Amino acid sequence: MARTVTLIRSSSLSDIAEYAYAATAPADSRLIFLAGACPLNDDGSTAAIGDYAGQAAKAVENMRTALAAAGASLQDVISTRVLVASTRREDLVTAWTVVRDSFADHDVPSTLMGVTVLGYEDQLVEIEAIAAVVDA
Repeated sequence: MARTVTLIRSSSLSDIAEYAYAATAPADSRLIFLAGACPLNDDGSTAAIGDYAGQAAKAVENMRTALAAAGASLQDVISTRVLVASTRREDLVTAWTVVRDSFADHDVPSTLMGVTVLGYEDQLVEIEAIAAVVDA
C-alpha cells in the first residue's frame, strides 16, 4: 500500500503551529472516516479516569486499531480533531501533546477543541480522524 498523504505548509502562515496547515491525497485514494476514538478498554469501561494524558494515549491506541482494521496506519491520517472535555487550556495541551507525539513527524492538520462533555462516563478525550490510502 502506497503512502498518499502530502502535508502542506505555507511560509505566509505562522510556524508556531505544531502541525501542517493543509494536506492532500490523490484522486484515486480510498478515504477512511474514523468515528471518534474514545479511551475505552476492551470491556467498555473508560480508561485512565481523571487523566487527560492517559485517556489521550488510550484513544490513540484505539485509533491505531481502527486504522489497522481499515488497512491504514497513523501515517495515512490526513487530518484530526481532538476533543477535550475541559475549559482549561492546560488540559487541552496535555491531551494534545500525547496526540502530537504519537504522530511524530507526520504532523497532520489538526483542530484542538475544548468541549463541555463527551459521550461516555468519565470520558475526557476523543479523537476524530480521516485517513487516505491507495490500495495496491
